[in-house]
Amino acid sequence: MSAIQQTEARELLTKLVRIPSVTGNERPCAQQLARFFERHDREVWIDDVGNVRAPADDTVLLTSHIDTVPGDIPVHIEEEDGDEILWGRGSVDAKGPLASMAVAAVHTGASFIGVVGEEVDSRGSRYVVEDRDSEPEYVINGEPSGWNGITLGYRGLLGGTYVATSESGHSSRPENNAIQDAIEWWNRVDEEFEHDEWVQVFERVTCKPIEFEGGVSDDGLSVEATVDVQLRVPPAYTTDEVREIADGHLETGTVNWHDRVEPVMESPRTPVARAFRAAIRQEDGDPRMLRKTGTSDQNVFAHAWDVDTVSYGPGDSDLDHSPNEHLSMNEYDKAVSVLETVTERLQDS
Repeated sequence: MSAIQQTEARELLTKLVRIPSVTGNERPCAQQLARFFERHDREVWIDDVGNVRAPADDTVLLTSHIDTVPGDIPVHIEEEDGDEILWGRGSVDAKGPLASMAVAAVHTGASFIGVVGEEVDSRGSRYVVEDRDSEPEYVINGEPSGWNGITLGYRGLLGGTYVATSESGHSSRPENNAIQDAIEWWNRVDEEFEHDEWVQVFERVTCKPIEFEGGVSDDGLSVEATVDVQLRVPPAYTTDEVREIADGHLETGTVNWHDRVEPVMESPRTPVARAFRAAIRQEDGDPRMLRKTGTSDQNVFAHAWDVDTVSYGPGDSDLDHSPNEHLSMNEYDKAVSVLETVTERLQDS
């Protein structure tokens, strides 16, 4: 990048981080992002769910999410060993990747989409795959990987709500109430997927209760229990297989499985992965191939479209959602350069 381009790229990132965009309140940040494309004479609009759409050369679709998790981190820049460090919620997850995708899209003429809702239900990416008439050739999804890393795999997600009801009675009675039924069902599921410590987390099904409510009903006639649960699904399983196993441990109560995202594991030998390795080496980096234990919009795109996907972006993913989220501007600059090189190589291939 030229000095002018670098300055503009850093200004875009700082502006985006300064605008809060917790899931459900992304529009002011989306408008700022749209204005960036307008200044560069790009077609752009905000669609019905709030995504920023800037279509162009569809060889490569550059995309990342606009929303962040809650958390007030004062936005400021610190000087450190000749580098500028940008502090603020979303600087890593994922406005660093988001801004780098936008800048690379403008410089290369690639298609771009900034999506909403990734931190909750991937509402934006799900809308995109239903709304588009055609598939791009490649998808580069913006998530922090470090400028010299690319993410090839994410676990999937199965989310549900367990509900049980039992007759109310004196606590001295030996029969289970609904609260005990809920606890016992969850313990059986957790034990089913218990792994030895030597099994890597990426290869495990991990089980987490997210919210638990229980007690005597308002009319005093029953005991009710509700548990929101999430199971992370490795590529060795499908969400249907994990659901069947979990349902097999039901003795009482029911589960409404309302959220499913399939796992993804891409080959390191795809054209897009090879282009990243070459571009990172060109910047004197040692490429790293990553697998992450969470879930991202890459899962959505990979299973909806028959295209090669990777996730990439500046930032240390260990800082995701943390109270000390911050990003090196030097790393951000390198990520933009890598993205532009990769995009141009794929466009020319």
